[in-house]
Amino acid sequence: MSINSVTFCVSNEVALPLQIKIDSLEGSKPLLRASQKLTEPSLTQRTSDVVPNSDMFVSVQVFDSERRRNLTIPVYTPYIPFKNLRKWDVWLTLPITLEQLTSHSMLNIVLWEFNGDKEVEFFSLETPLFDENSRTLKRGIESIRFRYDDPDSGTVETSDVQELINKHKQGDIKPVPWLDEITFQQLSKSSKKRKLPQGVFVLNIEYPLFDLPVVFSENHASNVQEKIPTYHNFDMNNDVQISRHELQAKISLGSAVDSTLKFYDPDQFCADPIEEKYRRLERATTNASLDKELKPDAKKRDALNKIISYPPGSDLTAHEKGLVWKYRYYLMNNKKALTKLLQSTNLTEESERKEVLELVDSWAEIDIEDAIELLRSAYKNLSLRSYAVNRLKKASDNELELYLLQLVQAVCFESASPLSDNSASEFTIVDVAQSAAAAPPSSKFDHNNGTGSINDIDSSTMGQSSILISPLAEFLIRRAIVNSRLGNFFYWYLKSESEGNQYLTHILDSFVSRLPSDKREKLKKQTFLISMLESFCQEIKNLRDTTPKKLELLMQLITSKLRPFLKSTPVELPLDPDFTITDVISHDCKVFKSSLSPVKIVFETQQGQEYALMFKVGDDLRQDQLVVQIISLMNELLKNENVDLKLTPYKILATGSKEGAIQFIPNDTLASILSKYHGVLPYLRTHYPLAENELGVQDWVIDNFVKSCAGYCVITYILGVGDRHLDNLLVTPDGHFFHADFGYILGQDPKPFPPLMKLPPQIIESFGGADSQNYNKFRSYCFVAYSILRRNANLILNLFELMKPSDIPDIKIDPDGAMLKVKEKFCLDMSEEEAIIHFQNLINASVNALLPLVIDRLHNLAQYWRA
Repeated sequence: MSINSVTFCVSNEVALPLQIKIDSLEGSKPLLRASQKLTEPSLTQRTSDVVPNSDMFVSVQVFDSERRRNLTIPVYTPYIPFKNLRKWDVWLTLPITLEQLTSHSMLNIVLWEFNGDKEVEFFSLETPLFDENSRTLKRGIESIRFRYDDPDSGTVETSDVQELINKHKQGDIKPVPWLDEITFQQLSKSSKKRKLPQGVFVLNIEYPLFDLPVVFSENHASNVQEKIPTYHNFDMNNDVQISRHELQAKISLGSAVDSTLKFYDPDQFCADPIEEKYRRLERATTNASLDKELKPDAKKRDALNKIISYPPGSDLTAHEKGLVWKYRYYLMNNKKALTKLLQSTNLTEESERKEVLELVDSWAEIDIEDAIELLRSAYKNLSLRSYAVNRLKKASDNELELYLLQLVQAVCFESASPLSDNSASEFTIVDVAQSAAAAPPSSKFDHNNGTGSINDIDSSTMGQSSILISPLAEFLIRRAIVNSRLGNFFYWYLKSESEGNQYLTHILDSFVSRLPSDKREKLKKQTFLISMLESFCQEIKNLRDTTPKKLELLMQLITSKLRPFLKSTPVELPLDPDFTITDVISHDCKVFKSSLSPVKIVFETQQGQEYALMFKVGDDLRQDQLVVQIISLMNELLKNENVDLKLTPYKILATGSKEGAIQFIPNDTLASILSKYHGVLPYLRTHYPLAENELGVQDWVIDNFVKSCAGYCVITYILGVGDRHLDNLLVTPDGHFFHADFGYILGQDPKPFPPLMKLPPQIIESFGGADSQNYNKFRSYCFVAYSILRRNANLILNLFELMKPSDIPDIKIDPDGAMLKVKEKFCLDMSEEEAIIHFQNLINASVNALLPLVIDRLHNLAQYWRA
C-alpha cells in the first residue's frame, strides 16, 4: 500500500469542473377554478396555474454569499416535456472548477416557467456548496423543501433514509446487488406515493461523488495526492451515469510501516470552545472601574504600540486582542487605537458591543483615514458607520472629492449587505415615487432586481413607495447638493454603479430630486450630451467601413446634432465641471483605428480654451478611473509635503459600465519618439532648445522630465501596473512623462516575467546616463516619494479595502490578494532605511534588466505586422 495514501483531498488541487444534477421537482400548487378562467382569461397565461405538472426549466449559478457577487454565468437545463412528474434527470456542468470555489460559494437555483410567450421566475433557491460544519464539498442527493408563496422558505430536508442512500452511493455501505435492487424499487414506490401539502414543493438535486471527501482549502496546501479524484456517479467522457452497484470504497488506510497518513480534521477551522469560554468569562467578570485604572508596564506598552502600528486588514491573535481589550481605557487618548479595539471586540456580543459603543463616544477624535476604515465591509454595525460619517463631516470638499469614488463604493456595499443594530432613527426615509417624479428620465433605469437589503423598520413609519437611505448616503447627498463639483462626480460615479441595482437608482433619484432646478437642469444637459456621444460611437462602430468613411460620418453627426445643441445651450463638461463647453472644433476631431472605434472630440470652452477628450463605448473604464484617482490622491499627498513631481493625472470618467470619457492631452508615445527622433532628448530639443545647456534642452523641461519619471516609477510600482511597453509610455513636448492604459494592475500582466518597475534604458540616456547628475536627482526623488507614500500607506490601503466588493476586474478576481499585493509593495515591515535600500535595488535591477528589452522588441514587431 502506498505510503502517500490519504483520506481526503483539498479543493484547491482539484481542477475538475463543478457539476450538479437537477433530478426532479415534487409538489403542486392550487389551480385556477373554472370560473376564474372564464372571468379572468389573462390569468391562464401562467402555465402552473392551469396544468398540474406544467413545463419548467432550471438555471443554476454559483455566487459568493459573502461578497454578493456571481462567480459564473447561469447554466440551464434543456427543454423536457413533463407528463406525470417534473423530472429532468440532467447533469449540468458549470463554468468553474472546484479549485476556483470560495468558502462562501453557494448555488443559486432558479425555477422558471412560462407566462404566455415569456419566461418568468417561479421560485429561487440558494444552498451552500460546502458543508458548514466540516467544510467538505457536499456529496450525493439533497432535497430542498419550499413553499412557492414564501420566498424565504427554502430548507434542506434531512432524513435517515436519504442519509443511508448517500452512504450507499459513497461506498460506506457494502453493496448487496439483489437486496439493493429490491430496496431501491420500494423506495421509488414510496416516494411516488408521498403526498405533499398543496403549495409545498421539494426540489431534488445531486452533487457528484468523488473517491475522497473534498475539503475546502484557501491557501496553497502541500501535494497530498498524486491522482486527481474521479467522479463516481458521473462519467465525464460519455455523459453516462455509472451504475450504483459498481461503486467501490476507494479510501486507503495507509501502511502500517513507515507511513505518513494525513487525516482531515473538520474542527480545524472552528473556534476553540475552551478559548472562547475563557474569553467570555474574562470579559464578563471584568470590573470596568478597575480596568480604568490599569496602566501597562514598559514591555506591554511596547507590545500595544506594535499592535497599533499594524496596517489595516492585519489579523490580530487572540493574545493581542486580549491585550488591547484589557487596556482599552488606557488607549482612549490614542486615536489610532480605536480600530484595533474594534477588531478585538466581538460586536455580536451585546455586553461587549454596548461597552465599546459607549467608549467610542469618548474616544480621541480619529483621523479621516481611520474613519474610512470603519466604512469597510467588515463593519456592519450602523452606529459605528454613523460615527465614521460624523468624522467625515469635518472633511473639506476637496478632501471628499479625493475619496468620493471609494465612498460611493461603500454606499454600494450598504445596498447589498444588511446593516446590524436596528437603529431606525439613523436612516433617512425617502418617498421613491416623489423622487422619481422629480428626477430626469436619464437617471432612471428599468430593473427587475429588488432593493438592497437594509434593516427592517416598522412599516407604520413608511409608505409603500418609501426607501431607507443610510447615514453615509444621506451625508454624501447633502454635501453633493451644496457643492456643484462634488455633485457632478457623485452623480456620475453612482450612475455607473447603479445599473441593475434598484436601491442605488433610488438614491440617485433622491439626490436629483433635491437639487435646485438650475443644478438639475445642468445634469439633464450633461446626460443628454453623454447619450449623444454614446450614440455617435455606436453608429460609427456599426458602420463596417474604412476609417476615412467613419470620420466622414462623425463630421456629419457633429454638424447636424452636436454643434447645434452646444450653440443653443452651453454644457458643463462631466469630465471636468470647471469647464463649460460651447462649441466643437470639428477639424481636430477624429476616429481612432480600433475595433471599438473611439472618437476624439475637441470642444471650445467658455473660458476660450480647447478641451479634447476621447469617448469610447464597449470598454469598462472603471479600473482606469480608479488608477487615475489614486494617482491624483498620491499627487496631493506629495504636494502636501512640498514635493511636486510634475505628475499628469489626466481625467477619466466612466459614465456607465461599458462607456466613458478620457481627457486627451497632447503627447507622443515613447515608441514614436524613438522611431522619429531616435531619442527623448532630440524630441525635447525640437520643442524647447537651449544651446548653452549641456543637454541642449531648457532646464525646466529636463526638470519636468526627471521629476515625472521618478513619480510614475514609484506610483506604478506600488499599484503593480502591468503590460508596460513603449506605446503606453507618453511624453509631452514640455517634458512631462506619464503612463496610459491601465488594463492590468495589481501584478496582473499578459507578458511573462514582468518587471516590478518599467524603466527603459532610453529614459536613463535622456538623463545624461547613469553617472549623470540628473540620474542622481531621479533616484533622490524616487526615495523621497516612496518614503512619503509609505507614511500614508494606511489611507491608501483603506481606500483599496473599500474597493474590494467592486466590479474592478483586477480586484474582483481576488479581492484579498489584491489588498496583499498593494500592502507588500509598501514594505511596512521594514525600517525607513531598509525600505530605501530595497527601492534602490529595484531601480538597479530595472536599469539592468534584459528581458523587458526583448519583450519591447517583440511588441514592436507585433505592432508592425498588425498595422
